[in-house]
Amino acid sequence: MNKMRKAALTVMALAMVFVMAACAGGNGGNSANGGNAGNGGASNGGGDSAPKVTIEYWHTYSDAEEVVLTEKIKPAFEDAHPNIELKLTRMPYEGLKQQVIAGVAGDAAPDLMRMDIVWVPEFAAQNALMDVSKLEGFDELKASVFEAPMATNFYNGGYYGVPVNTNTKVAIYNKATLEEAGLTEAPKTMDELVAAAKTLKGKGKYGIGVSGIHAWGLGPWFWSLGGSITNEDYTKVDGYLNSEASVKALQTIVDWNNEGLVLPVMLGGEPGTWDGIVSGDYLMSDDGPWFYSTKIAEQEATGFNPLEQTVRAIMPAGDGGSRSVIGGENLVMFANSKHPEEAWTFAKWMLTEEPQKIMAETGLIPTNTTAADAMTTMDIPFVDTYVEQLKTALPRTPIPQWGEVEAIFNLAFEKAIRGEQEPKAALEEAVKQIEAILK
Repeated sequence: MNKMRKAALTVMALAMVFVMAACAGGNGGNSANGGNAGNGGASNGGGDSAPKVTIEYWHTYSDAEEVVLTEKIKPAFEDAHPNIELKLTRMPYEGLKQQVIAGVAGDAAPDLMRMDIVWVPEFAAQNALMDVSKLEGFDELKASVFEAPMATNFYNGGYYGVPVNTNTKVAIYNKATLEEAGLTEAPKTMDELVAAAKTLKGKGKYGIGVSGIHAWGLGPWFWSLGGSITNEDYTKVDGYLNSEASVKALQTIVDWNNEGLVLPVMLGGEPGTWDGIVSGDYLMSDDGPWFYSTKIAEQEATGFNPLEQTVRAIMPAGDGGSRSVIGGENLVMFANSKHPEEAWTFAKWMLTEEPQKIMAETGLIPTNTTAADAMTTMDIPFVDTYVEQLKTALPRTPIPQWGEVEAIFNLAFEKAIRGEQEPKAALEEAVKQIEAILK
């Protein structure tokens, strides 16, 4: 391991230890480029006489997902690659980032990990991850998956992971409230949604479902209204976050709120988002596929049947089209992996159609486009809309400083929406702060 990188990560690890205490009161890249790892084939040729290699995979799958991973994915991979053994280690999400930092600093990280998409650029910047775009078969893999989830792995001209599963948010409407607004189908445009919200305001109800003042809540609306955060390669904020189109998008959200059209939950009011949807006081909000799995499980207790009592649709289109935000996890390889060739073999295999379809049985949305299309014919009746929305969804800016940038973004929007600052001034101030961080 590079000495400077190891020293830097050791300092990070020690810093995390002190922070947690206070709150409590060798690359191997050449072999990864080698022969038999291409096209998902067994890295050592599959001969019975070859020594078995064990690769360790840290993951954060749920109980149900882990069963599928253990009982279906692991046997299928090891049958196809008899000289590679997959060691699965489930990690608790709480404190996981600190464990990864310590593992990398101590040369004790696993070969692979299922990592939160917003962490990838940060660890890539620390030289902790392998640039997989240099490995054999990457171009074919990249062409087989959704563009936006793949973009969450981009950093400094390379790709430091591959998208193993994805999600996004779509518009979910209370069917009865939609009819109260005089509509028989979900609004296709922002103008149609605003008209419905104005109708419902006269009935004491709310129509526009911005769920919170943060990038995850605001992103779909800001982008759909024509706003942008950076340029296409995520290197420049000035001229984008403070552009005329971005100022107009934020001003539109401010005007909606001032007119009483937006859910009070955006500013921390009551009822909560889904209590308001279930009661019919809210026309809609945006959410991921977990809304359906959760509400279906609660159906007997609540008496609310989400499949019958809601209408799903992609986000209503504004000047920026119909946009939503990308979530999910990426499969990364650590730079100090002891078995990079075998780890890359597993990563490529995991993103092929059949493994992706197997994990889709749990409700996870595949990143492989063929598997995602096939998912619409599986017995998961709500997934088709999410797959459609993924085609135009965008990633939260994949840069190492995203945590700091998001805090500035959130504060600027909150000041404008609460009337503490004009939208243009709020965004200009945010740009200055973000540019300073990026430099």
